[in-house]
Amino acid sequence: MALIVYSLSVPPSPLTLPKTAAATSSAITLTARSPRLRFTASSSSSSPSSPSPSSGGGYMDFPYATAPVRDLMMDLVSTVESRIGSQLLPCSLPPDVARYGNESGSAEAALLVRSGVESSPGKREDSKMKIDFILGSWIYCQLPSGAALNITSLSCYLNDSTDAPNFLVELIQNGPTSLVLILDLPPRKDLVLHPDYLKTFYEDTQLDKHRQQIEKIPEVNPYVSTSLYLRCTVSPTAIFVTIKSEAGGAERLEEIVRDKLSVVAKDLLGKWLVVCLSSPREVEEDERSILKRRDQVFKSKTIEIDLGSSLPRLFGQETANRVLEALKGLFST
Repeated sequence: MALIVYSLSVPPSPLTLPKTAAATSSAITLTARSPRLRFTASSSSSSPSSPSPSSGGGYMDFPYATAPVRDLMMDLVSTVESRIGSQLLPCSLPPDVARYGNESGSAEAALLVRSGVESSPGKREDSKMKIDFILGSWIYCQLPSGAALNITSLSCYLNDSTDAPNFLVELIQNGPTSLVLILDLPPRKDLVLHPDYLKTFYEDTQLDKHRQQIEKIPEVNPYVSTSLYLRCTVSPTAIFVTIKSEAGGAERLEEIVRDKLSVVAKDLLGKWLVVCLSSPREVEEDERSILKRRDQVFKSKTIEIDLGSSLPRLFGQETANRVLEALKGLFST
């Protein structure tokens, strides 16, 4: 689930918010195969809307995101759908987990989870069946200061038939001129013990150029998470930045998202689809159990560190229990 779970400290506010967007993005068991998902979404050219929690819609609505953020997320999800939709089971989240909010109406969230199709017995070598699951989420929360927190995220997780990195993107906005971007291909092997892994997925692909490109933007500064656990799970090319555009206003921030961040995020997803998902690397049986345990520990820590405390604060204990139970069902597989 957060899946990677990225711990995030939200800018100063009387409210203690979840450590990660992925933290509120998660979810659950899926069932039989069906045709590809068909998404419906608000027009990407319209201005950000503020529908009530009862207005319906799902993950692809992105009702509270600014137009550039909404466009970016729709493009990323659509790319994933077009490239690997046939390898995914349909989302079967219960309605009260796929879209939920708190009693006061000050917080709302949506989740999308699709598990990967499993290879047929005796056909584990099938290179296409490498998806564990994809998870998308958005969360909206009104802050006591009068501002609003908007988080959108998408994570793609591979199964233990390959040790290639996962994909994650998360945008956290708590005002019209402030945004945090988390973008990475989190490694699934120790980079010190496996320098070939570092070379294949990070050096040969020149991923560090993405970080360098983003950090040249005048309004950008590095973001340092307070979570030591999170900081040891990301790659050396991870993009963790804050963007503040007070001087240029909301228009400048939207310009940066549209002309800079979107380009980098789409390119990174493209590299993940080609280099990681299509990687010929195979995991030997004796290594598979180690990789599976590592992935499982990571999922468990996600629930333990982030969700267990953040969901009840935002949505109340009853709703939190419902979502957490769904997540535990997903993460236990």
